[in-house]
Amino acid sequence: MVPFSMKCPKCGLIQARNPACKVCGTAVGQAGEAAPSSGAAAPAARRVEPPPAPAASPLPKRPAMPLPITAGADEARRFTFHGSGGTLLGIHTVNVLLTIVTLGIYSFWARVRMRGYLLSQTEFEGDRFAYHGTGRELFNGSLKAGLIFGLPLALLNAVPELLDAGNAVKTAAALLIYGLFMVFLPFAMVGSRRYRLSRTSWRSIRFSFRGRVLDFIKLFIGGSLLSLVTLGVYYPIFEVRRYAFMISHSYFGNEKFEFDGQGRDLLWSYLAAVPLSLLTLGIYWFWFLAKKQRYLMDHTSFATARFHSTVTGGALCLLYLMNLVLLLVTLGIAWPWVVARTTRFNYAYISLEGALDVAAIQQEAQTASATGEGLAGFLDLDLDLG
Repeated sequence: MVPFSMKCPKCGLIQARNPACKVCGTAVGQAGEAAPSSGAAAPAARRVEPPPAPAASPLPKRPAMPLPITAGADEARRFTFHGSGGTLLGIHTVNVLLTIVTLGIYSFWARVRMRGYLLSQTEFEGDRFAYHGTGRELFNGSLKAGLIFGLPLALLNAVPELLDAGNAVKTAAALLIYGLFMVFLPFAMVGSRRYRLSRTSWRSIRFSFRGRVLDFIKLFIGGSLLSLVTLGVYYPIFEVRRYAFMISHSYFGNEKFEFDGQGRDLLWSYLAAVPLSLLTLGIYWFWFLAKKQRYLMDHTSFATARFHSTVTGGALCLLYLMNLVLLLVTLGIAWPWVVARTTRFNYAYISLEGALDVAAIQQEAQTASATGEGLAGFLDLDLDLG
């Protein structure tokens, strides 16, 4: 850098040493000294420093994009049963008395009262279930089932005896009765599930079942024959296929239940359980039942959530043992307490895990007749919702 060692006395320019100012030409003398002049010397000019540049203002920070949050992704939702054996005893007592007085007619209304109580005492996510079936529906459904299915069976059973037909005719009638029963039974199972789900709601949204009867009849007859031919080896595969059909055609509102299990996964456990149950006088069978329940639950899902079961064979064995003791000691009077403790036990080991947007579920109810339910009652079948 060239040093600045002089300034012009006239214009005040600071510049390199020169005999004259480069701008105005004023002589500044030798060695860069100002030339003598009349008058007072001009005061030294003050160097004006440029104002400092304003500091750059920091750029505003961009707000961080919120991470996607899946509500309830790690939450385990559980069912809670609030019912009591004492309340059930009162309901059961009234049901029995009215059924006796009405020669059995009140049994349909008794069934509705019992189901209504059990569902109304079952809570999930702070809300309870509701049952909307009526005794009149069950009564009319049983009449239809009796006319459509019961009358043909009764005629096939009685006519050969009344006509004193030969053994060949009686054998043919017996085979025909068995064939009709193999059709009526799956019809009753599908019809019962369709009716019960259609009459069950949670948060005012109905359940529904949309499986076709004919499809299940084919599955049921084929599975029954294969189980018979294989001496029971096909049984666990048949059980899982039946469960899968019932679950995968069930809905809550517009959301569907799903099942992704395979019956062969339980085959070896079943084959081992049969001899072990014989050796333990049937006790080991509870461990197989617990494993089957865990498998079925763990492969059942609803929307983005999945069911999970932690039931054990020991707990299941103890439940049935205590229930048997209660019934024997009380001569059956403890039956309401058995129902209450069994229901509470079943819910205690089941949870629904994973994200679930309940608010997005919309009503999509389906119509259903009580004829299938009536046939189930006519055949003395207790078909649950699972």
